[in-house]
Amino acid sequence: MIEQQGRHSRREIAAAIVAIPATMLWRAAAASDKMTKPQAAYQDTPNGIYSCGLCTLFVAPNACKVVEGEISKDGWCKAFAAVD
Repeated sequence: MIEQQGRHSRREIAAAIVAIPATMLWRAAAASDKMTKPQAAYQDTPNGIYSCGLCTLFVAPNACKVVEGEISKDGWCKAFAAVD
């Protein structure tokens, strides 16, 4: 019997279709869910009376729930959410 090259079974095609989104999900999960400092418009100085130390997203002593890297409690970014 002669094999036809370039033809794939339905099972192979279905497996490939499932594998592509799974790979994309794995890559998305591996990526950081946080914004970079430039994306957040982060600055090391407060914006008037508003500063990271007064934000609900600040994680003492120097981190943030939504911005990557080391954050100053005296900094500020566009994700600022005041503590009630």
